[in-house]
Parts: sequence; structure tokens; C-alpha cells
Amino acid sequence: MSEARDVVAVILEDHRTMEELLRRMRSVEEDRGAALRDFAALLIAHGEAEEAEVYPALKRFRNVDNEEVEHGEEEHHEGNEALLALMEVEEVGSDEWDEKLEELATAVTHHLDEEERTILNGARENVPDKRRTELGRVFLRDREKHLKADCRHIDSVRAVVVGAH
Repeated sequence: MSEARDVVAVILEDHRTMEELLRRMRSVEEDRGAALRDFAALLIAHGEAEEAEVYPALKRFRNVDNEEVEHGEEEHHEGNEALLALMEVEEVGSDEWDEKLEELATAVTHHLDEEERTILNGARENVPDKRRTELGRVFLRDREKHLKADCRHIDSVRAVVVGAH
């Protein structure tokens, strides 16, 4: 059985991994295509698990700002659309790649910042430790389900983007 982990800590760990993958996608010394595939898998699995398990639970707590949670869902969609646009670029490292990567980085880093300052701080202040640990468990389980479904492929990303409309 896996170690019990606070959902806030798990989400923050994913955020740091996403930031590192964005750095790798910018570097000509890295396998940028592989970094994009890893990023796609994590972004999709993370966002889907948050929306399925974490956000609905947080909405039930008093003093957690439901508007911020709903805004977080909108920002997931914006990030997913930017990810799809980057994945559709044919040549890694081209001018178009750099432009679409910048759009992705802007959308995702904005969301990470806002989510950490609003939703996650709201969870820290208003959700009991035991419940946060329970949410960590279900978040990890759902995220793993998406990762095992190999959500890194463009068709999977496209399905998530189209399904959100």
C-alpha cells in the first residue's frame, strides 16, 4: 500500500515537475519531444484527477472559494488547448514551436501560481489534515489511471480538449 500523502503536497510536487519539464522543452540540449510527451501525460492526468476528485470535494468546504475552483477548471482547459496547439507543431525547435511553447508556458505557469495562492491555500486553511490525506490518496489513484491509459498522445489530448467544450 502506498504512503498516505497530503493532496496539497502531491499537487505541489506535480507543479514543480511541470515547471522542470517546461525548462527541458526550452533547452536545445534536451530531448524536447520526450519532455513534451512527459509534460502532456502529467498535465492531462493531473488536471483530470483534480477535476474528478479534488475540486468537487473542495467545493463542499465552507470558506473554500468555489469561484476560484471553477476558474481553475477554466484554466485547465486553456492549458490543455495550448498543449494541443504545441503538439500539433510539426518541427520541434521551429519558430512556431517556440511561439506555441511560450503560449503553453504562460497558460500553465499562470494557473500554477493562481492555484497555489488561492485553491491550495484555501485547502490548507479550511480542510482538515485527515481529509487532505484522503484526497491525496484518491487524487493519486485517479492520476495513475490516466497515466496508465497513456494520455501523452495527441489523440488523448485532443479528446480531453474536445470533451471540455
